[in-house]
Amino acid sequence: MLVYQTCWLSMDRVPRMPSLTANNVYKVHSASGSSQYFVMYHGTTQMNAQSILRNGFRRSTDGMLGPGVYLSRDLEKARRYPFGHPESDKVVLKVKVRVGKVKAIRSVDHPLRKTWHEHGYNTAWVPPKCGMVLSGLEENCVWDPRRIELPAILHSNTYVMYHGTSSRNAELVKRSGFQQSTDGMLGRGVYLSRDPKNCYILFLFLQVQVNVGRVKRINYQRHPLQKTWHDHGYYTAWVPPNCGMVPSGLEEDCVWDPRRIKVLKFKATASPEEEHLFLLLLLLLLLLFLFDLI
Repeated sequence: MLVYQTCWLSMDRVPRMPSLTANNVYKVHSASGSSQYFVMYHGTTQMNAQSILRNGFRRSTDGMLGPGVYLSRDLEKARRYPFGHPESDKVVLKVKVRVGKVKAIRSVDHPLRKTWHEHGYNTAWVPPKCGMVLSGLEENCVWDPRRIELPAILHSNTYVMYHGTSSRNAELVKRSGFQQSTDGMLGRGVYLSRDPKNCYILFLFLQVQVNVGRVKRINYQRHPLQKTWHDHGYYTAWVPPNCGMVPSGLEEDCVWDPRRIKVLKFKATASPEEEHLFLLLLLLLLLLFLFDLI
């Protein structure tokens, strides 16, 4: 089952993680008390993901924390795996883990770094920014794969978006695909939004699927990378909602490479007759305005 992620993640931020209690057991507080279940992520390939869905996870033979299933509560970390594979082949598995008793491993010379399970622990945890992981992101190793509930698949770089346009331009997109604009609030690119309300003021909108790649968050005017984000290795620029950059308060996206966009369907918000009538009225208003100037 393929489930496309519906929330947007800024690549510039790392979410805060719950800490460990003194006895090295994760605690999540809720109305019903504490629980030892956590949502985690595992980055892999399309083929491996299908194998995991059919047969479950398998314990690795070794690794930084010894044998086990390696996961992270940080989606950003999981998105990076596996290294060396094209983005189109990468998949993130979102899982629910019953972590049990957890041992924090904060250094490479920790005496239990690879033997924690022999001392009664079910999961080993490398805290963020402890120096063991180059990225500074946290990591978990679960000994027993049966503690991991099988997931849905997240294509974490793929989103459904919308593009408002005219009937004529929609026909051009059908024939030749999207074309990069020469300029705009975020510079060159194809302007889209994940909010269809951003398109209702136009006559027709296209529902598209976008492989966003690496995303730069632009949340204020005169951002140093507002129009140069692509020069710094980003594939998409994202304006968050209600940040003051868009009068409507809705979010907006600019995708550099049109080949990252696949059209799913076209939907008209007005009939061709209504569109022509609106354009005639607009032309009439323009003529009246010019006449007043003369």
